[in-house]
Amino acid sequence: MKVQISAIALAAGLAFAVPATAEPVSLADFDLAARIAEKIEAGEELNIFVSYHDTANEFAPFIRAGVTRGNELDGVNARFIGPVGADADAQISEIETLMSRIDGLAISSVSTDALAPLIDMVIAQGIPVITYNTDNPDSARLVFAGQDLVQSGVEAGRLMGEVLGGEGRVMITTLDAAAQWSLDRESGAREGLAAFPGIEVVRTLNTGFDPQEIYSAIENAMLADPGITGILSLECCSTPAAGEWVSRNGKSGEVMIVGFDLLDQTVDLVAEGVIQATIDQAPERQGFEAVNLLVQFLRGEAVDDLDTGVGIYTPDNIADVM
Repeated sequence: MKVQISAIALAAGLAFAVPATAEPVSLADFDLAARIAEKIEAGEELNIFVSYHDTANEFAPFIRAGVTRGNELDGVNARFIGPVGADADAQISEIETLMSRIDGLAISSVSTDALAPLIDMVIAQGIPVITYNTDNPDSARLVFAGQDLVQSGVEAGRLMGEVLGGEGRVMITTLDAAAQWSLDRESGAREGLAAFPGIEVVRTLNTGFDPQEIYSAIENAMLADPGITGILSLECCSTPAAGEWVSRNGKSGEVMIVGFDLLDQTVDLVAEGVIQATIDQAPERQGFEAVNLLVQFLRGEAVDDLDTGVGIYTPDNIADVM
């Protein structure tokens, strides 16, 4: 089945960026810890730690690659850290253990509620903290580098509506329905889908994180409700699982899929036309900017929020990233 996607999608690969709304921040307005100020004055290497909320998931290597590139900046020792599995307590414990060594911290929170007090505590000790990938706006974090999650959800919802021709029954899938990133992206997706009165959102499926469990959750949901004609995935890892289910069951062209990120399997399934569209959030850039923004800040430059945009890939342009 050949689907038509509007100019929104045909701008694929270009970033739909939302201008930063926060004021730039600089070191002059920050009460920096004396030990870090002394290191800067002496020209010593800066220890930048980049904490990701689940280093075991399939998205993490893209972030790590960006941190590795950040480590090549002059006078920087950048380390990629984080829990194996989405464990807020483990993420907090690791950061607390490393506190005396951290000159700058970038964090993607497992849980915004659980990590906000930690962020505030780290900043109170004179250590600059930024967020990336997943924001924590209720904390005292300095700036955020990553995709506007609500806006990316809106774009995903619009794409879903378009590939369905404005009519159908949609299931939303997510690894963690209670996580703030998921709530934000889902609210955007529902907003985007609301422009299509002929589309019904039948449920939000919480798949969990294990790859086999993700596939099984989607399979069971589709067996329970075979009338579903669209699957909208909110993240990296239920996107290829949905595509795999559609491919295995000969439903390509009958069940449409819109998802996120450029995992190898997702790229292949888009190229085959099994997945109609996937949205890139530039994870390698997010990892690099997590380091770079902290380095700029510590060297006296003003920094601001950085939106990594919404890159849309369809069968028409997926070869650009293959």
